[in-house]
Amino acid sequence: MAAELTAHQLIAQHRPTLDQALEAIRTRAYWSPHPEHPKAYGENGSLDAAAGKAAFDALLGSRLDLGQPGTDDWVGGETSPYGIELGVTYPHADVDTLLPAMRAGQRAWRDAGAEMRAVVCLEILKRISDRTHEFAHAVMHTSGQAFMMAFQAGGPHAQDRGLEAVAYAYVEQVRTPDNAEWTKPQGKRDPLALTKRFTPVPRGVALVIGCNTFPTWNGYPGLFASLATGNAVLVKPHPRAVLPLALTVQVAREVLAEAGFDPNLVALAAERAGEGIAKTLATRPEIRIIDYTGSTGFGDWLEANARQAQVYTEKAGVNTVLVESTDNYKGMLSNLAFSLSLYSGQMCTTPQNLLIPRDGIRTEDGPRSYDEVVADLAKSVGGLLGDDTRANGLLGAIVNPDVKARLEAAAGLGEVALASREIANPEFPDAVVRTPVIVKLDGAKPDDQAAFMNECFGPVSFAVAVDSAADAVALLRRTISSKGAMTVGAYTTSEEVEEAVQEACLEECAQLSLNLTGGVYVNQTAAFSDFHGSGGNPAANAALCDGAFVANRFRVVEIRKEA
Repeated sequence: MAAELTAHQLIAQHRPTLDQALEAIRTRAYWSPHPEHPKAYGENGSLDAAAGKAAFDALLGSRLDLGQPGTDDWVGGETSPYGIELGVTYPHADVDTLLPAMRAGQRAWRDAGAEMRAVVCLEILKRISDRTHEFAHAVMHTSGQAFMMAFQAGGPHAQDRGLEAVAYAYVEQVRTPDNAEWTKPQGKRDPLALTKRFTPVPRGVALVIGCNTFPTWNGYPGLFASLATGNAVLVKPHPRAVLPLALTVQVAREVLAEAGFDPNLVALAAERAGEGIAKTLATRPEIRIIDYTGSTGFGDWLEANARQAQVYTEKAGVNTVLVESTDNYKGMLSNLAFSLSLYSGQMCTTPQNLLIPRDGIRTEDGPRSYDEVVADLAKSVGGLLGDDTRANGLLGAIVNPDVKARLEAAAGLGEVALASREIANPEFPDAVVRTPVIVKLDGAKPDDQAAFMNECFGPVSFAVAVDSAADAVALLRRTISSKGAMTVGAYTTSEEVEEAVQEACLEECAQLSLNLTGGVYVNQTAAFSDFHGSGGNPAANAALCDGAFVANRFRVVEIRKEA
């Protein structure tokens, strides 16, 4: 196919954005090229709200033909957590045919160079951004996120993370010059002179194993990091969240073809019900990079068994907030209530364990006992979610039956400080919507420790009574080192306690948020500035995004000859 997008066009359009992204990751200042507000869309080729909804509706019941080689069947079966059947079918691939086809285009993609690869990736992201409203509905009806969260987290925030990965990939690839003239003096003899050429070389085919809850936000960093460093990318979505990543693959294939590259550099691996192809794909010799978000069990299996691949995992952790003292008690409660409630706690960054001294905490209005703090937090959550319309907008829907089962079982683990209640969604009567449960546990009791020292993914939080701030820090250390944590929070007005918490997080390698009482929450991170995970504790072996996340997706091969 003749190229419709020339290198000159792509560089002229996207190089300024790439340069701004490079500056943002250098300064860590706020920046985003992707608008967060739905009303910002509808001009310059982007879909407005009505057009995006119409585009999504048109997908329902359709066959999404990507034009991939090796298609041997059509598969589907996604049901929205809001209760509607999507009815979309996708190509099922014969991987013995598809994988060789994907590798065929890598030479031209490698030879295109780091800048060309980057601007092609930015064109892909631009076209996805133009369809943000359509993607938002796709994310909403596969993840159970409420629409506004699906719009922001599944749209601009995911696109930011993809762009961030491209920027880091570019930096690492251009760190070494393309060419060098090397001359070594030899005294009275003629100097030794060599011409050297350095080429970033991709590892091979990369596999992205998608997750159910954040298909684009968690999928885009690995996808674009691998593609920008020259690798072909095979996308294996979660069976319950295929559509957002299938649309992504569709856009990527279109852009690659228009830019004169093989569209098979990006392909989809959808699976039949119960097929479980992730293990089969992960151990194929052609797969040289794996990005995975999901359970600890399968993440550990990948790290142990996919020996031929560079494996990047984001697994489960036990996120902890230490509450020792505060000078803004109401702000603290409000901030924590929102953090516990957002998307029904179905985020890898949602706090689970709240460590509170059994003798209580200090506030600007005097001391509050452990029981009072827990009761006040329960009241704050109840107030936040007291209006069902607001609650539906914050909670979304329970993503799968396993989360619902954990929520119901949690009430039997200890004294319930806040019971979960069922909320009706008038627009989607079949949606399963539940408010969070808060359970009081004792940090000194072995049975209680068995409950709170394991991840309970979903709208479940444990108010853990501890003997002192020092005991809380010690428990925090033990939790991070043994179970991992994607996020840690702390509330304290004590310099000594703050220093102890900081040192614990530095030594155990966990990202810390201190004294958040406003509109920033412990379970939210901003691309280009915040690191998501650290790669240094059991919750994840990589961070989104840093140099280590991209640098080992390629190697530099040197060719030298005498000048």
